[in-house]
Order: sequence, then structure tokens, then C-alpha cells
Amino acid sequence: MMDHTPVGIFGPKSPQALTWTISVANLTVVDKVPPEMLHLVDTYWYQFPPLETKWHAALATTIGLLALISIVGNGCVILIFSSTKGLRTPSNLMVINLAFADFMMMFTMAPPLIINSYHETWVFGPLMCEIYGMFGSLSGCVSIWSMTMIAFDRYTVIVKGLSAKPLTYVGSVMRILFVWANSLVWTLAPLFGWNRYVPEGNMSACGTDYLSKDWISVSYIYAYSVFVYWLPLLLIIYCYTYILKAVSAHERNMREQAKKMNVASLRSSDASKTNAEIKLAKVALVTITLWFMAWTPYLVINYAGIIDSSPISPLQTIWGSVFAKANAVYNPIVYGISHPKYRAALYKRFPALQLRKENATDQNSVASCTTAADQCET
Repeated sequence: MMDHTPVGIFGPKSPQALTWTISVANLTVVDKVPPEMLHLVDTYWYQFPPLETKWHAALATTIGLLALISIVGNGCVILIFSSTKGLRTPSNLMVINLAFADFMMMFTMAPPLIINSYHETWVFGPLMCEIYGMFGSLSGCVSIWSMTMIAFDRYTVIVKGLSAKPLTYVGSVMRILFVWANSLVWTLAPLFGWNRYVPEGNMSACGTDYLSKDWISVSYIYAYSVFVYWLPLLLIIYCYTYILKAVSAHERNMREQAKKMNVASLRSSDASKTNAEIKLAKVALVTITLWFMAWTPYLVINYAGIIDSSPISPLQTIWGSVFAKANAVYNPIVYGISHPKYRAALYKRFPALQLRKENATDQNSVASCTTAADQCET
């Protein structure tokens, strides 16, 4: 008679051990989700095993570090720009708005994500899932459109020059109100039936539903991506393209004029290692590059979900979401630390941060054009 006792690697395996192995193999990422949350979970996720604890730990650690940097960095930007008289300009109101959006992003997103990573699932119920998804989308949308308004402000001053109408406090506030109104329209829509907010693939965070194939859900993803990704991106590229053209033309005219006058240069700042055109090009390049780095992976995941172009794993969804949230860390560096007057005010408020003496020429660099209130020294 043939013995059908299950055999393991090191010898016969008991029926109890075999049963346990099968039950473990059949676990899915959805198994720990509370029953009241199951109606929000797409059946697509039932095919994936639970994420290993190390991934949840890595996620919590990463988002915790990003949150610390973002909250401190954006907090400093808000504090310095709002409390320093020389920085309280109409243009800098939009920089403060950007910093506030990024501060809100990490302040509202990180704590729940860290707690859920510890429990390895969403533990705050369906209502908080919707609120969490809405706040994440809102802060991201406000951040993106604030960057667009800043780019447009720079374009107006640098390209149009003296012919441009100066930005007033009222004008700046109106632009900020537009940013928030536009963002609220897109982020409140899922709460009223145009798409919905659901748990992400690893079940510890919530975002838009990009797996439902009904037209209501699909149309929202397409419309949202057009008005919250592609349109702002194209506007930023347009603004910086003409800014670079204007600076390049100005630099060329200055060199030609200097040549006619038989002098080396018409301005002392030419003695610096990096000229104005290159500095401005770097700011533009960094801005657009960080935009792509932060938001493109998450956009690709959304598109892949609605068109079934490729399989999406729970690990991909959560790290794509983390990349998008990381944009809240980049912006204080691009829009705050690159601003010489901000650096000077920051060092004055916190002297311990100044590790070396700033070069005097930095105060006259084109970095002072990071907001429209500052005129290029070119």
C-alpha cells in the first residue's frame, strides 16, 4: 500500500502542518481589512498575498523621515516669509501658500499612514478613509497650482518687464483663492459620487479609485489628470521656456553692448562663476524635474489601473503614493532655500544654521528673481 503522508524537506509533514501551510498560502492583502471597509476594496486586490512586515516598517520609517523634513522645512518657510518685513510681498504670499499646502500634506498624511503600517491595514474606518484621500488630493492639487501661479508670476515680471502690471496683495489673494477653489472642486467631487476614495493596494492608505471600469470613475481619472497634472505642467513649461529665452536674449544684448564699448562687461556680477542665465536655467530645470519625479509614477499607476495596461501590485501603489507625497519635501528647497533673502532671514533667526559665511555676491544673484517682487540684477 502506497503511503500518502505529506513529506516536507526534512521528513514527513503532519496533516496539521500541511493545513497551516495551505492557509498561509491562501492569505491575501485584504484579510486584515476590517469588515466595514470591505465594500471599498476592489476584488482585484484579493489575488495578492499580504505585504511582509519589513515593507510596512520601511514605509513607516520613510514617511516618518519625509514628514519630519517637510514639516520643519515648510514650517520655517511659513515662519520666515510671514514674519520678515522684507519678504512680506504680494508674490511671496503664493510661496507661503505653497509651503502651507506641503505642510498640510505631511501633517495630515504621515501620522495615519504610520499607525496603519503598524497594524498592517487601515484601522480608522471608511469615513476617515474618504477624508484622508480627500486631504491628500487637496494638498497635492493646491501645491501643483501654487507652483503654476509662481511660475506665471515670474514669467510676467521677467518676460514682460516694465510693461507688466505690478502684482498687488489683492491680486495675489485672488490667485490663491482661485487655487483653493479649483482644488476643492476636484477633490470634493469623489465625496459626491464622481469616483470615490478607496484603500490603496497595501490597505494602509487611501486614494482615488482607479480600478473601477464604469464611465463615472474612469472619466474622473482622465479629467483630474488633465486639469491637475497636464495643464499645470504645460503652463509651467511654457512660462519657463519664455523666461529662459528672455534672459538669454538679455545676456546676449549685454555682451554685445559691452563689446561695442570695448569693455569686458557692463556689470560686476559677470565676475561670478555662474552667470544669471545658468542660475535661472537650473531653477527651471529643477522645478520641472522634481515635478516629474514626484507625480509621474502615481499618474502612471492610475492610468495603468483604468486601461489595464499592466498588472499593479500593492507595493507599487504605495511607493508611487509616497513619491508623490515626497514633493512636499522638495519645494521648500527649491522655493525657499534658493532664495537669498530667505536664507539671510533664516540665518538671522537661527544663527546655528549658518555653517559658512555667505558670499556678498549671492545677494545680487538672479536667485533674487525667484519671486516677482525681486528685480533681476541683470
